[in-house]
Amino acid sequence: MKVKIGAFLGGALFGVGLAVAGMTQPAKIVGFFDFFGSWDPSLAFVMGGAIIVYTPVYRWAIRTWQRPVWAPAFSLPTRSDIDGRLVLGSAIFGVGWGLGGYCPGPAFTSVGARSEEALTFGLAMLIGVGGYQLFMRMREKRSGGAVDAQAAAMIDG
Repeated sequence: MKVKIGAFLGGALFGVGLAVAGMTQPAKIVGFFDFFGSWDPSLAFVMGGAIIVYTPVYRWAIRTWQRPVWAPAFSLPTRSDIDGRLVLGSAIFGVGWGLGGYCPGPAFTSVGARSEEALTFGLAMLIGVGGYQLFMRMREKRSGGAVDAQAAAMIDG
């Protein structure tokens, strides 16, 4: 239960931060990606502010604590975690974010504000995630076992 409370509180804080910064407005995101038009740098300031706050706190936490408050251990990515699937997924995510003006956090924050556009985006995103999981399950059944450990972990949630 502690993990769920921590995830809820972190997600709520993230959502409030997005809303306060205006990052739930697709026009802000699209404006950030409009490098040759009327570029809006506000997203860069939000990301920069997040990095400025996160970096010293993270460095302090990994030196000071044995483990995170709501997790059994710190999970630090390694170079082997960066593979073709991660790069391809990141590229697809970026294109969707640039075209739609939403990423999952702002989309769900905007759904709470009853935005029809955000609801459409959120439903399409959930259909995409569900379709991928269905595809991976079918692929796993055909191969007679887990396709790979990462895919199995994603399917199991």
